[in-house]
Amino acid sequence: MGDTNRGFVLTKSYKTLLLCALGAGLATAQNATPAPAEPAGQQSQKSGEEPVDKRIFGVMPNYRTANLTADYQPLTARRKMYIAVRDSFDWPSYFVGGAFALLYQLEDSNPSFGQGLKGYAHRYATAQSDQIIGNMLVEGTLPALLHEDPRYFRLGSGASGWKRFRYAATRVVITRADSGGKRFNTSEILGNTLVGVIGNAYYPDNRTVYDTFQRAYTQIATDAFSNVLKEFWPDIKHKLLHK
Repeated sequence: MGDTNRGFVLTKSYKTLLLCALGAGLATAQNATPAPAEPAGQQSQKSGEEPVDKRIFGVMPNYRTANLTADYQPLTARRKMYIAVRDSFDWPSYFVGGAFALLYQLEDSNPSFGQGLKGYAHRYATAQSDQIIGNMLVEGTLPALLHEDPRYFRLGSGASGWKRFRYAATRVVITRADSGGKRFNTSEILGNTLVGVIGNAYYPDNRTVYDTFQRAYTQIATDAFSNVLKEFWPDIKHKLLHK
């Protein structure tokens, strides 16, 4: 493997380890006693269910989490695009892009970008592009065209911690159709594969087939981690933050 690929390998490894370690920790730490009811998202909220938190830790956007047990109501195409825009341009996304850019800078991924402020600005722009393109494809455009629901439907505390972890991590390959049934998550897989392909236009040092799939894998792994965090966020809030 050439030097230009090492940055991607390190980034992929860091994110995969983070997903597994944090997800396993959350699953293991889950108390046997039921936690308060999970958020209902955009669905009809049942009696006794708490409203969905729009931000995790008061910062991270959480606009597309819904309660699996609530009465299902499909989203309109307009609503799907609205969620994609909110996730793409909500203010924390700019800090996430900055964090990824810093990681890429430390790894010196895409050496042609250089170092210093100019190199960081270039990496920041490409990291933001990955996020925005991915959100618009995976959460908005493709779900609208393919009649898929881009939301994460939280399983909740009635199941074991490991079952919830497995469920959350696999929602990147299984989703809900607008009809309410389960189906292969074409929007997630195809959308993030397109992110990898489009990235060839602005990643001059990483344009091989391997690099393209590395970018797609990184996007999908990040979404899987996000689902795990959404699944366990109410447990964290109630048991660690005492709210």
